[in-house]
Amino acid sequence: MNESLVRLVWLLHLASTLYMTGVIWFVQVVHYPLFDGTGRAEFSAYERRHTDATTYVVAPPMLLEAATALLLFWFRPPGIATWQLWAGTALLAVIWLSTAFVQIPCHEVLSRGFESDVQRRLVSTNWIRTAAWSLRALLMLWMAWTSVR
Repeated sequence: MNESLVRLVWLLHLASTLYMTGVIWFVQVVHYPLFDGTGRAEFSAYERRHTDATTYVVAPPMLLEAATALLLFWFRPPGIATWQLWAGTALLAVIWLSTAFVQIPCHEVLSRGFESDVQRRLVSTNWIRTAAWSLRALLMLWMAWTSVR
């Protein structure tokens, strides 16, 4: 197997996971809670701008993370166990399912106007993704540690 390709897939995966972990913590602690302080009259436009801009920031690394997670099953670095790949993929599934079935529907409601209960639900349920990405980051760092020994 091409060692350079294995290394490239692994580094892209690690980088995209760590990037998204940083983004989700910023969103969880700073960005989503600030929605509550946005003026009600301007909120719909703000939410639409937020959604459009955020898509450019998170879609490419999320897609890269998902693609490289799958590629790692074929291009697995030495020292990384298959169960670790499955654990990381399961956490990634939690993130994508939460995004599709919880956070996106909240954003769709908020794009029509501010609703405090929906904003609170967005913040509280986003902990699912924050926890999953944090666990993924720890898992990926552990995998990196074991693969460079």
